[in-house]
Amino acid sequence: MILPSLARRSFAEFLGTFVLVFAGTGAIVVNDATHAISHAGIAITFGLVVLALIYCLGDISGAHFNPAVTLGFVFAQRFPLRQATPYIAVQILGALAASGLLKFLFPENLNLGATRPTGSGQQSFIFEVILTWFLMLTILSVSTGAKEKGITAGIAIGAIIALEAMFAGQSAGHR
Repeated sequence: MILPSLARRSFAEFLGTFVLVFAGTGAIVVNDATHAISHAGIAITFGLVVLALIYCLGDISGAHFNPAVTLGFVFAQRFPLRQATPYIAVQILGALAASGLLKFLFPENLNLGATRPTGSGQQSFIFEVILTWFLMLTILSVSTGAKEKGITAGIAIGAIIALEAMFAGQSAGHR
């Protein structure tokens, strides 16, 4: 199979990152306003949106949607370094666009889903490193390059994201 063009893959990464940030951060913002979603609901939102995006866009871009994932694939030698820069650039742009839209929709929300760790900076940093390692272990174990090994890859990746957000989200500052 011929891979889609870099422009098409980059657009998929932009769109996927936009949707991830819009849904995940949006869940935090809506919960701040309504208290209807809860910490568990926010964690589930992040896991489900990633699961859906993997199935929607994974065949186009590999469904990275996060610079840490792109860099993880580069370090694992499963993604070319020369394509990492465009991917990371559009991921940042997608996140900024989603954040901008949320700010437009909820101008009264001053935090806009900002992360504020409950512990020390060192504790949060170590937590984030370990969580990212767990995430990349899962992703690299169920994927081969830009293609998933099986139909359940999205479930495993969405589940690890929901699990991490559920058990570590609040102490790492993800409310």
